[in-house]
Parts: sequence; C-alpha cells; structure tokens
Amino acid sequence: YGFYTGFDSDNSSGDFSEANHKVAEMLDLDPHQSNRTAKHNGETEIQENGIKRHRTSLPAPMFSRSDFSVWSILKKCIGLELSKITMPIVFNEPLSFLQRITEYMEHIYLINKACSHADPLERMQAVAAFAVSAVASQWERTGKPFNPLLGETYELTREDLGFRFISEQVSHHPPISAFYSEGLNKDFIFHGSIYPKLKFWGKSIEAEPRGTITLELLKHNEAYTWTNPTCCVHNVIIGKLWLEQYGTVEIVNHSTGDKCVLNFKPCGLFGKELHRVEGHIQDKNRKKLCMIYGKWTECLWCTDPTTYETYKKNEKRGGEQKKLKPSEDVIKSENDEADDMPEVQETVQFIPGSKLLWRINCRPPNSSQMYNFTSFAVSLNELEKGMEAILAPTDCRLRPDIRNMENGNMDVASKEKERLEEKQRAARKERAKDEVEWQTRWFHQGTNPYTGTSDWLYSGGYFDRNFSDCPDIY
Repeated sequence: YGFYTGFDSDNSSGDFSEANHKVAEMLDLDPHQSNRTAKHNGETEIQENGIKRHRTSLPAPMFSRSDFSVWSILKKCIGLELSKITMPIVFNEPLSFLQRITEYMEHIYLINKACSHADPLERMQAVAAFAVSAVASQWERTGKPFNPLLGETYELTREDLGFRFISEQVSHHPPISAFYSEGLNKDFIFHGSIYPKLKFWGKSIEAEPRGTITLELLKHNEAYTWTNPTCCVHNVIIGKLWLEQYGTVEIVNHSTGDKCVLNFKPCGLFGKELHRVEGHIQDKNRKKLCMIYGKWTECLWCTDPTTYETYKKNEKRGGEQKKLKPSEDVIKSENDEADDMPEVQETVQFIPGSKLLWRINCRPPNSSQMYNFTSFAVSLNELEKGMEAILAPTDCRLRPDIRNMENGNMDVASKEKERLEEKQRAARKERAKDEVEWQTRWFHQGTNPYTGTSDWLYSGGYFDRNFSDCPDIY
C-alpha cells in the first residue's frame, strides 16, 4: 500500500557516463519519449545495463483478490505491531519496496527543469512539482510492495532519462530503506532514507513516512530537503480500498532560505477535499512569492498571491469562477509545454493566469490488469538476458518470489517468500549466536549535512561493480 513496507515479518565503471547529456535537449524532448541511448550498429538502442528497449506490459495479468479478505488476517492482529504481521502474497504487487522508491524518478524531467532555471523561485516551483509527482504513482495502487530483505539492493540506470539510482535495505527492524541517485551529466544528486511508522486504526492503515529526502542542484550549489506526507489506506475491512495522502510538506532551500509549504488535504466530509494540494512559496522573510494549488492525482498550478486571494474571495461570494474548469485551449495558452504533457480529464478549478507546473502521466491502457502500474513501474523489474552478469546478487530483480509472482506462478511465489523469510530469520539467529553485527554494504549511518538530523548516506563504489563480498540473501 503506497510508499511503505512492514507487513511482512522476517518470521561497469564508477565513472559517470560519457554520453553527451545536455539539459537543453532533455527539455526540448517529451520527457517520457526522449531517447538518448547509444546506438549499436546504427539500429538497436543499448544502454549500460544491457536493456535495448523497455517493456510495456507484465508477463502475466494481476491475480484477482476478490476471494480474499484483508480483514480475515488483520482482525487477529489488532493491538499488535504491524511489522510482525505476515500478509498472504495475494495482497502484494510484484515489486520490492526498493523498486517502489525508485518511482520518485518517473518525473525526473522536473529536476532537469529545476537545474535549467536561473531564477531561484522557478527552481523551487519545479522542485515542489517533483515532490508532489513523487507520490502520484500511488494513485489507485492498493497492492503492497514486497518487504525488502536485509541487504537487498536495487539499481536502475536510465541513460535515456539521464540518471542512475541505487538503494539498499539497511535495517530490518525497524525497516529502513536508503537510496542515492545522481545525474549522468553531474547536474544533481538525490538521496535519502525512508522508515515508515505504521498504525492500524481498525478500518484503515496509516503510514507516516519518516526520513529526510534531499535534492542537491550542483550547478546552483543548492540543497532542498523535505519529508513525504502521511499515506492512508481506507476500507481494509470491507468495501473498495482507496488511498489518500495528507499532512504538511515543507521543502526548504538551504541556500536561499526560501521555503515551500504544501498542505495535502485530508478527504473531509463528502470527499470535497480529496487529493487536493494547496500551498505557497515564501522567501526567508516569510513573504509569499507565489501560491500553488492542484491535486496530487492530477496536476499542479501556480499563480501570484494577489490573483489567488482575489479568486478565493470571489469564490466565497459565489462568483462565476467557481464554474471554471481548465480546457485544453486554456492550458495550452497558459503553458507552452502543454504539448509535452498527456491529456488528462482534470477536476481542478483553474485560476486564470496560472502556470502549469506538472501533470500526471497517462497510464497504459491495460494498467488495471497490471496492479495499476504506470509505464515507468512496468519496466522496473524487467530482467534482460545478460543483466544478471552485471547486477549485484542482492538486486530485487533476482528475487525468486517477486519474479514468480510477476510470471503468474502464485503458489511458487508464496513458497519462495516463506523460504526467503525463514532464511533471513536463520541468518539473524546465527549472527546473534556469534555476536556479529550486520554490516551495511553501500550506505552508512551519518548526519544529514543540511538538517543536522540522523540520515543514511551513500558510501560510494557501487558502480565499480565489485560484488564479491555481497551477502547471500536469496
């Protein structure tokens, strides 16, 4: 369910790519159609991790959950710590939580846009849009990602999108996932750690995503930090599962003192506020520079504070603006990048003069049969011939339970999941017996240089591909 884990008990070269990545090229191309991979023999597109082109569907359709009840499991667990509950595999989706975190990068064009802007306000607007887009893939994703095993890793190199990404499960109890990503043309670093605190309220499950997220724009010598909103899954007892995000997200620019405050609104009575995001960007003197509004499931707009306040006053008086909805003509006239955005039927009330910051990607036509995955998510677990030779042996793509579930072999997947959990338990007992502490491989515990809080920092070296001392977890 969303960006959290915890229901499963545990009962080539290191140099940057030589490819000529130019920010200007990325901005001129559709961010999801851009293709800057190297060409082999003038025909086939190939990139560092061996993928020629990314798949557009899963090997097998989603397994029906209609004959299973979450409540039949959870009713025995009220009052228990949720990380001790083992859920049947039917409630999973065939991705590890580490792969789920990687979905932050689906809208990487917003980072590229932030890097390209000379104006710090426009950079903050792009970063705010990126922070909202990071939770957008959770919309209607009610399957639970697999809980990563201790020491599990996931790498993703996308030369077509200009980044590479590495994550590691650095702790099992509590579950903590650390990640690090960098631009292939050395324009940004994106890193953080996530350790969700889960609460079961009887009818709903709430995940408070603790951990700091940091984005560094190297060209501008800027660092931004924030924490994700709270995620809640409703109707776990009966009815259709649905998900909401709520809480305040504060994005701080540690170089300028600017701050973006985003309020993810709870649903409210009759669902009036469902999915809504409202906020503002302020300077170090708390002067509001612009207002931001939209829905995390649809789009995000910004406008100046005076226009926003005037509109809101008229709306309260029952003015005509209340009936306004954005049309394609309005969107195109207000933002010349609309052609790069997919067409989405929006329900956000458009304020004349607003600028479009981001719009959600259309999902594949068969998305409902593929766990409501986005096109980006569909590609995350693909394992092309030859990839095993360069991947770390701890990579999620090599997990037999996830692989079998993806292929539709549910019984085998369930047995493999139990085997892996038992192997993990046995390894932990062996370490306890020998009084040996677990050693993380690619990350170390330290202090976030911008917030001063505890954080997991990338130790470096993963892309040197020396995997000789990786643990045997599968």
